[in-house]
Formats: sequence, structure tokens, C-alpha cells
Amino acid sequence: MSFSLNRVEPALYERPVELLQQLIRFDTTNPPGNEAACIAFINDLLMQAGLSTIILAADPARPNLITRLKGRGDAPPLLLQGHIDVVTTEKQDWQHPPFSGEIADGYIWGRGTLDMKGTVTMMICALLRAHAEGVSLPGDVILAILSDEEAGGPLGAQYLVENHPQIFEGVRYALGELGGFTSYIAGHKFYPIQVLEKQMCWLRATIHGPGGHGSMPMRGGAMAKLGRMLQCLDQHRLPVHITPIPQQMIETIASVLPETVGAQFQKLLDPTQTDSILDQLATHAAFFDPILHNTINATTVHGGAKVNVIPSEIVLELDGRLLPGFTADDMLQELHALLGNDIEFEVVLYGKGRAEADMGLYETLADILREADPSGTPMPVLMPAVTDGRFFSQLGIQTYGFHPMNLPEDLNFLQSLHAANERLPIEALNFGTQAIYQVLLRNKA
Repeated sequence: MSFSLNRVEPALYERPVELLQQLIRFDTTNPPGNEAACIAFINDLLMQAGLSTIILAADPARPNLITRLKGRGDAPPLLLQGHIDVVTTEKQDWQHPPFSGEIADGYIWGRGTLDMKGTVTMMICALLRAHAEGVSLPGDVILAILSDEEAGGPLGAQYLVENHPQIFEGVRYALGELGGFTSYIAGHKFYPIQVLEKQMCWLRATIHGPGGHGSMPMRGGAMAKLGRMLQCLDQHRLPVHITPIPQQMIETIASVLPETVGAQFQKLLDPTQTDSILDQLATHAAFFDPILHNTINATTVHGGAKVNVIPSEIVLELDGRLLPGFTADDMLQELHALLGNDIEFEVVLYGKGRAEADMGLYETLADILREADPSGTPMPVLMPAVTDGRFFSQLGIQTYGFHPMNLPEDLNFLQSLHAANERLPIEALNFGTQAIYQVLLRNKA
């Protein structure tokens, strides 16, 4: 299906399916990204609709696009931020070509439908509708189409925040990823709205031991210490921490589910029972575990140079994630308490995030979802991963993860991210476009 720029632009917002198909057909796999063609296409659409745009780039092949729709000034500017780079499809078995945007079985198929070209489409269409219909919005709306999120954002959100912060002056709230999609627990439909995300805390551990010739038995060397360390991390969690947003989320879940099931979730908030309940939750534990603990995973090992030489030093890289309000020093203290003081740790990267959520727009988003789907229950969520929202938080901007999608129970949003056969129901795309449009109308001080 071709996409014509010569069609009447006021009708563009009514064709989100067509727009998403076209965005999918731009292969913006990162690396290398190559977002320029996709950004140019979106830029043409916005300019043809009569909007002014700005292209900002640290690398011409990796640009970012900004446009602004003026409002009455009764509310602060609202930021809509979304990225158009995607992850690789290499060695994945797809039912439909991942960059074709095919429609089958009521779904649009392709890389980026969920993460996050689908939501970018919703944002563009909502903005164009407000512009085309001449709606008087409470505040300005800033749309930022970003590159490079899947590689950490140095050429995207980070570049804009560090080099062009004036663009976002006065912004209090933003919509971004991840949240607003349906999630099912014990057969009940929930809409988790992300209000906070965990903080990155990457570490390097150095393990020492006696070296020697590979032919001689070695007990208690660096390799043995490494093995004990990895086994300990595998078998033990770091301490339980009940922070406000997970507490609100779990209390919401417990209040909605049948009494016996709800009571089990409520026990997650008792630190003496948290870990044992997690062990009973099966598939749900994968989400609740990291929002109730600081976490650490060993990811890369460097050690040894020859097969016949016992190494005297091994370097292990670890991906740590901290709950809001915790610091790198807290991570080090918890690791030493678990592993002892025989291992040297160095903090490689600590990405400080928001310690508390600004919930001023939360009820507006929750009300929009309740009205759109009365069968679902909105709830605030702490996301275990990080998004571009961490950069905008440096400017005092509260990002809400808001991919408003009414999904069937057999389509798990989080499990579908970065996986084969990523797809989005057509009805969910229409649902989300209308929901974001309502946010523009209801933005408040």
C-alpha cells in the first residue's frame, strides 16, 4: 500500500493504520539507526499540514524532529516524546516480513508496532487532529520524534536535553514509554501507567587470586571465587524494599482481585514474606521481583589469556538497577553484605533518576482509560527498565509511560517487545490515538 502526501491533510489523523504501515517500512534498526529518511518523511507530513518544525542532530544521519502546537497558555506545555529507531530482527522467525507493515488477522505486523512507532503514530495523529480542527488546547503541545533510544539515547533525548534544553522550558509533564497498555492478572484487566523507572547502576568487579601453570591444581583461585560469587548472586536476592509506587500498584491489584488471590498479592508488602510469595507467583514474579528489590546481573567476563595459564585477575561487568531514591553507595553496601569484602567493586555508570513521582497528571490519564474501557483498572507502575524519560527528568519533567492500547489477553506487551512477530491490533491503534487526543484536551496546570 502506498502513502500519498497529496491526499487532503485534515483527513490524515483518521488514517493511523496507513501512517504506521509507512513508518514500519523504514528500516531504522539501531545500530546503525539511519533514522534520517523516516524523520524526513514525518517532517514532510507535519509541514504539509501547516506546522513548523525543527531538525536537530549531533549526526546528520541520526536527526531528531521537534514541532510545537500553540495552546491557550492555561496549562504548561505538554511534551509528547517517542523514538523511531528499533531493535534488530536478526535470527528471528517472523510470520510476516518485519518491515512490511502487513495487515493480517486484525493486526498490523512489524518491528516497531509496539516499541514504539505505534505510539509515535498515535501522537502524530492526535496532534494533527487538534491542529486540523482548530481546537483551543489548554497548553502548547511539543512533539519530539527521537532517534537512538535503543542504543541509550546519546544522539537522541540526551543530546536534546544537554544541548537544546530551552525547547522544553516550562514543560512539567510528558508522555513517553512504557505503560498504558493492558496487562492481565488472574483474569482481570489492568492498565499500568508508568510514573517512575529504576536507575542504571553498572558495576565492574575485580576478583584476585594466585596465578600459576595450568597443569598444577589450584584451589581457591580467582576462578573459584568467581564461581562462588555467581552462585551466590543466582541463589540470593538483594534486600526487599517497599517503595511508594509499587505499594500503590500492589494495593490496587489486591483490592480488585478475588479475596484469596488479592490477599496473596497483599502479602508482597510484608518484607518478611515478600520473597516467599514471589517464589509462588510463577510468571508474575518476573515483573514484581525487580520493583521490590535493587537487582544485579553479571553480564560480561574478562579473564585469562592462555589456556595453560591460571589467571590471577578476573574482571566481571554487572548490570545493576536501583529503585528510586537509592544510590550507587546503597548498591555497594548491599553487595558487600551479601558477598563479603574480598571483591573490589567500581561504579562504571550511575544514571540518577527521579526519586519521587509527580502525580499531577495521573488521574487525568487514569480517567481517560476508565472512560475508554470501563472493564480495566488503571494503576501506577514503577518500570524495571529505563527509557528516554530519565533524560527529560533532568529538566524537571515528569514522564508518564503511556502507550494506551487495549490488547487481547493472549498478546503480552512486555513479552512481545524486541521479539519476533511484534504486532499491534488495528483497534488498539485507534483506541490509543483517541486516548492521546483526550490527553491534549485535558492537559492541566
